[in-house]
Amino acid sequence: MEEKIVFIDEDGNEVEMYVVEETRINNVNYLLVTEDEGDEEEAEAYILKDISEEDEEAVYEMVVEDSEIDYIGKVFSELLEDIDISK
Repeated sequence: MEEKIVFIDEDGNEVEMYVVEETRINNVNYLLVTEDEGDEEEAEAYILKDISEEDEEAVYEMVVEDSEIDYIGKVFSELLEDIDISK
């Protein structure tokens, strides 16, 4: 995991995340990210969704809808065979 992204949270704080994997489903880009660079066995991960439409710069928001988390989580689990994603 080397690629990092930096974004501004709702409180205006800079948050740095490490990109674990990315995928594109139905013309939407998704990122699986974590705050921890190490190989923690129980690291917290988040799924981010690109909500920018025609902007030059990507705009991501955290996926919060349970059905979308389940579906995209399964896709990431298949892409990363050694990772189990659960809520």
